[in-house]
Amino acid sequence: MTSKMFFYGRVSSKEQNEERQLHQARELGIDERDIYIDKKSGKDFDREQYQLLKRQLRPSDILFISSIDRLGRNYDLILSEYRSIVDMGCDIVVLDMPLLDTRNIEGGLTKKFISDLFLQVMSYVAEQERLNIRARQRQGIDIAKANGKFKGRKRIDRENFAEVYSTWKTGEITARQAMNILNLKPNTFYRRVKAYETAS
Repeated sequence: MTSKMFFYGRVSSKEQNEERQLHQARELGIDERDIYIDKKSGKDFDREQYQLLKRQLRPSDILFISSIDRLGRNYDLILSEYRSIVDMGCDIVVLDMPLLDTRNIEGGLTKKFISDLFLQVMSYVAEQERLNIRARQRQGIDIAKANGKFKGRKRIDRENFAEVYSTWKTGEITARQAMNILNLKPNTFYRRVKAYETAS
């Protein structure tokens, strides 16, 4: 069966530039009509171009992506989606992660097992990193309190708010986590969100 090559890319917003990913696809010699790019958050797979791409995939086709987070930000969903594509009989090539090139793995069950194992390790590492960040923040506050240097809620500068806002909007953290990072109550957080979105 003849293999066909596809490329999927994603940027989180219309303001971001997808040119780097398009360049990678063209370097691979992938036909323009087989390149699919979404300009949408990676919080879920409700994306027009991605769903259109999946309808085009056939067994033995090869799907290229620049990095695993282009599929999405939610690692449980990524794992499920990755499995579904492999189960279709397609290969997946993650360009910045050679271990996630299923063309190099012989046998259907072995391919599925190795892919699952590696993705689960990635998911675990990502989740632990999120937990570690929160633990370090909590530890820093506790040390500051013990030394009498903790002044309570501090003024949130626009740059810091923008970074946390972006992380929240792409689905990497929940609204509650964003509030905790910024040390804001819900009504204050959403008031700042509204003001920020109006000004942007």
